[in-house]
Amino acid sequence: MNAMRNVFGVDIGGTGIKGAPVDLERGTLAQERHKVLTPHPATPEAVADGVAEVVAHFGWSGPVGVTFPGVVTANTVRTAANVSKEWVGVDAARLLGERLAGVPVTVLNDADAAGVAEMRVGAGRGRTGTVILLTFGTGIGSAVFTDGHLVPNTELGHLELHGHDAEKHASTKVKEDEDLSWPHWARRVQKYLAHVEMLFSPDLFIIGGGVSRKAAKFLPLIEGIEAEIVPAQLQNDAGIVGAGMAAGAAERGWAVAGSAPGRAFGQGARWGQRRAGPAVWLGGGASMSFVKAFLSGLGWFGWWVMRRVRRDSLSGTRRRCRRGAWRTGR
Repeated sequence: MNAMRNVFGVDIGGTGIKGAPVDLERGTLAQERHKVLTPHPATPEAVADGVAEVVAHFGWSGPVGVTFPGVVTANTVRTAANVSKEWVGVDAARLLGERLAGVPVTVLNDADAAGVAEMRVGAGRGRTGTVILLTFGTGIGSAVFTDGHLVPNTELGHLELHGHDAEKHASTKVKEDEDLSWPHWARRVQKYLAHVEMLFSPDLFIIGGGVSRKAAKFLPLIEGIEAEIVPAQLQNDAGIVGAGMAAGAAERGWAVAGSAPGRAFGQGARWGQRRAGPAVWLGGGASMSFVKAFLSGLGWFGWWVMRRVRRDSLSGTRRRCRRGAWRTGR
C-alpha cells in the first residue's frame, strides 16, 4: 500500500454521527471514535454540521468517507427513511465537501460500507457464495455480496413483512420502543431472516449494528434458518471502517458504490487482488431497490423471478435450490 495509511470514516445514523481515522493496513480504527447525536430534524445542513464537528474533533484535513442511511447513487441521496426527506436529491459529497473546507468526500450507503469492512477484515473474510450483512439499529440496513461482489443499495429493511416495512417490525429501535424481551424480539428477527432467506437463499447472514455486541442474548434463540448466522466482528465500528476504505479506494481512482461513475480498478478486479485478503467489490452499479420493490409487488410471480435470478445469474453458478446440488455455469 502506498504512503496513505490512514483516512477518515464517518457513519451517519438515525441516532448518532460517529467517526474516527481508519488504519487501512489493519482495517481498524486508528483512534477511539468520537460521536455526536444526530440532530432532529436531521436536515442536510444540520447533519453536515454534525459531520464537521466529528471531523474537527480530530483536526483532520484529508480524505473523508461518509456513510448515509439510504440509497446513494453518483454521490446523490435517493431515499431517506430515517432522516429528513430534504436529503432526497442532495449531492451529499458536494455538501459535505464544502462544509469540510474542500477535502475530498466519498459517500455510500451505510450498510454497504459495513458490509465491505466485514467482508474484507471481519466475519465475511474469505467467504464465497451469497453473503448478506444486516445491520439492526434505527432501521435495518443490508449489504448483499455474491462471491465477494457487492450489489449496492439493496435496502432490504424495506421488504414488506406483515403489511409493513420489515424495519418497523424487527429493528433494534422497535425492540426498545416496545420494550420487547430478547426472546420476543428474536422471534421477530427470525421471521425477517426467514423472509430474506426465501428470496435469496444466502450461505451466510452477518448480523451487524450496535446490537451485535449482545449477539449471545438473541442469536441462539433463532431457529429454522438454513444459512449460517454469525455476529459482525467489527460490531458497530464496521460502518466507520468501511467508509474509510471507500475513501481510500476513491483516492486511488477506483470506482466506489454510490460515488460518481468511473472506471473500476482492474476493470472488474476485486478489492483483494492487490493485497492479501478476501475479494470485496467496490464497483458501481444500478440500485436494486426499485427492481425488488416491483417484483415484490407481483407476489408469487415476483418471488419466482427473484429465485431464478438468484439461481441462474448472480454468481455465474447455478444452484438447485433446497437440494444443495451445484453445477458450474459459463
